[in-house]
Amino acid sequence: MPLTTTGDLVTRARAARTAVAAFNVITLEHIEAVITGAERAGAPVVLQVSENAVRFRQGRLLPLARAAVAAAERAAVPVALHLDHVRTEALLREAADAGFSSVMYDASWLPYEDNLAATRAAADLAHARGLWIEAELGEIGGKDGKDGRAARDAHAPGARTDPAEARAFVADSQVDALAVAVGSVHAMTTRTAALDHRLLARLRAGVDVPLVLHGSSGVPDDELRAAVAGGIAKVNVGTALNQAMTGAVRAYLTAHPRAVDSRGYLAVGREAMAYAVQRISGVLTPA
Repeated sequence: MPLTTTGDLVTRARAARTAVAAFNVITLEHIEAVITGAERAGAPVVLQVSENAVRFRQGRLLPLARAAVAAAERAAVPVALHLDHVRTEALLREAADAGFSSVMYDASWLPYEDNLAATRAAADLAHARGLWIEAELGEIGGKDGKDGRAARDAHAPGARTDPAEARAFVADSQVDALAVAVGSVHAMTTRTAALDHRLLARLRAGVDVPLVLHGSSGVPDDELRAAVAGGIAKVNVGTALNQAMTGAVRAYLTAHPRAVDSRGYLAVGREAMAYAVQRISGVLTPA
């Protein structure tokens, strides 16, 4: 079906008190797995390409973006394309022409006033190009801070999103969605995160745009369900796919030490990711 927009999927999910899953993709196998898993779950999905993934792809956005668009247009469920954790204006400017309907602009590592100024400028640019824009307030953790320095721990005092700041930030920046720090952490490899649901309730009451949960790979299913019931409308997942793929490939190569045809291990890696997508999508949008 035709490519849809992230804004439409998130708006629909919010109205239905569900959430749309957004999966970070790095390779064609990731793209195929995400769409296959979403089709099995009968759920819409967002394909996310991060600035880190673009860097891995030798700084070229278009090859992966065009593959994602081509795959999405043949999907049996609605699929949107989102550019994730963008920090450079140059990449932001590429988004619309590459098929993206939305961007997440990340200046969260800056002090509040600098984050606000940078995000407002990004929002003006994004809206002028017809893009829906997400930002982040608070410190979710798991990613480097400014100039490569370690970010503050997500559970440290002051790291979580302040509801009053969030209300002012959304109004002044004019963003369309806000990623909030409520206890999840980027790049977690264990599903042990405990979310602050009281804080989430305060954020939902005070902020009039959809709320987004980053670092969801480390959040148990029951916590995810409670977060969606508490107002999260978009759930970002990346590490869980890489764990699934790497584990399946490692097991295949251990069982087949003489294997040299990459199609063998890539196929099992792709299937493992598809299963993960199906499971997570089912948690967010139960039948």
